[in-house]
Amino acid sequence: MKKKKIFLIEDNKNLVEIYTDKFTKSGFKINSAFSVAEAIDKIKKDRFDLILLDIRMPEEDGIMFLKKASEIIEIASTPIIAFSNYDTPEIKERAKKLGANKYIIKSNHTPGEVINLIKDYLK
Repeated sequence: MKKKKIFLIEDNKNLVEIYTDKFTKSGFKINSAFSVAEAIDKIKKDRFDLILLDIRMPEEDGIMFLKKASEIIEIASTPIIAFSNYDTPEIKERAKKLGANKYIIKSNHTPGEVINLIKDYLK
């Protein structure tokens, strides 16, 4: 069975290391970026089964990524799960309207639980 490929957009280097380790040990291939610009550049060069997107980031945030993603053919059909501690109804609604398929609150889930949610989503 082909390994599912996950792209993580997250500005916290510690979280990127944790999730890279957990996803790899769970049988996924994972790539990451620390900014929206870096993410778009990398995603245009490869295909991914799912994008895990932090909403709160310096410079351009996850909402800006979602706005741009719908116009980029390499990203437009890829499921996106918003992944943030920013827990306001307005931001959740905006993210979903802009194309996020799901919105996960980081602090409500362990990394293992997030990976299980993604496994279930990709079934």
